[in-house]
Amino acid sequence: MKQLFQHAASTDGVTVRVAVNFLPEQSRVDAGKWFWVYHIRIENDSDQRVRLMTRHWRITDGSGLVNFVEGEGVVGEQPSLAPGQAHDYVSGCPLGTPHGSMDGHYTMQRGDGSLFEVVIPHFVLAAPATAN
Repeated sequence: MKQLFQHAASTDGVTVRVAVNFLPEQSRVDAGKWFWVYHIRIENDSDQRVRLMTRHWRITDGSGLVNFVEGEGVVGEQPSLAPGQAHDYVSGCPLGTPHGSMDGHYTMQRGDGSLFEVVIPHFVLAAPATAN
């Protein structure tokens, strides 16, 4: 099944695409825990190699609580992409509310050693309505 990317942002020749899905089987709505999985594709459409160095996420829950997540690479990797290459990964986000949002940026390094920030597009985390 081909993944449908719902959100995209491009910065300096690097495009970040996001697809997000609510996972009811990983959620415990009765315990106030909701879980989403998101698929990220990073595409290098620039004319030089780029390497993902760090990630910077802002995760906001439905009550407005903001959590910042920063660290090296993504899911344990610091992928290096030649021009025309793409890197895909999947990760997840738990929340204590049935809706929220995520956005942020990656710090990338060009082949010449210079660093730049690549926008991760804003996307909404929304659980389907449930009857109580």
